[in-house]
Amino acid sequence: MRLAFMGSPDFAVPALEALHGAGYDLVAAYCQPPRPAGRGHRLAKCAVHVAAERFGIPVRNPTRLRHNADELAYFQSLGLDVAVVAAYGLILPADFLDTPKRGCLNIHASLLPHWRGAAPIHAAILAGEAETGITIMQMDQGLDTGPILLTESVTIGSAETTATLHDRLAALGARLILRALAETPAPRPQPEPATYAPKLSRMDALIDWAAPADAIERRVRAFTPWPGTETRLEGKTLKILAVEPAEGCGDPGTVLDDRLTVACGRGTLRPTMVQRAGRAAMPTEAFLRGYKVPPGTKLG
Repeated sequence: MRLAFMGSPDFAVPALEALHGAGYDLVAAYCQPPRPAGRGHRLAKCAVHVAAERFGIPVRNPTRLRHNADELAYFQSLGLDVAVVAAYGLILPADFLDTPKRGCLNIHASLLPHWRGAAPIHAAILAGEAETGITIMQMDQGLDTGPILLTESVTIGSAETTATLHDRLAALGARLILRALAETPAPRPQPEPATYAPKLSRMDALIDWAAPADAIERRVRAFTPWPGTETRLEGKTLKILAVEPAEGCGDPGTVLDDRLTVACGRGTLRPTMVQRAGRAAMPTEAFLRGYKVPPGTKLG
């Protein structure tokens, strides 16, 4: 079976590794082009690019697919049976979707139709969901609207972060895509209604202390490792990496004691891991030994 793999970040790598290990004929890997990274701004290849080169799979890095006749001609020349898509980063136009004999199969990190869109793992934790999972979907031209082939759920732990859930779902997606290719399950339409997981940005990192404590706690876990959560302390950025429930009350954003306990809109939280700009992450106790934050200090 001739396959193209279309994915870019770490989430997609286990699926590529599983397909390669299962002996599928991977004739092309499509991923985002190298981009500047690090202090030196040197061009860095994405995770799928690196993995594909390790396996000797030809890599394609088009910046767009829509109205790209040359890339479409190349894609059509591959004689594909199927294309597997996992967090690729580009929208596939209809002529690309229609090229493989069995179409394009997407590995989506939610139980569709819940959390269609760009950040389904973050959204599930942020919403306080008890479970999420992987959907293998036959792609159509909508935003994650295609018929479902396979699903499998996982429980979201009470201390789960996007980092830990991401890794579990990536492994599950690798296993399910092998099943989908081997079993060719009948597609079934997605039920309604749907929920949507919007794209996140660095602007989402700032904590609103007027929110309830449980919502802020989920936000810290959901935004670990990216985009992170942060607050302003005496005009400087302080990253909040982990929190725990605490006792006390006061105006939202007010530090209540010498342990950095912070009043929220409802309830109270105590950061347990923090990071100043340009410094290493550290337990709050260690931070407070070198940086005094008196009660009454306002965070914002």
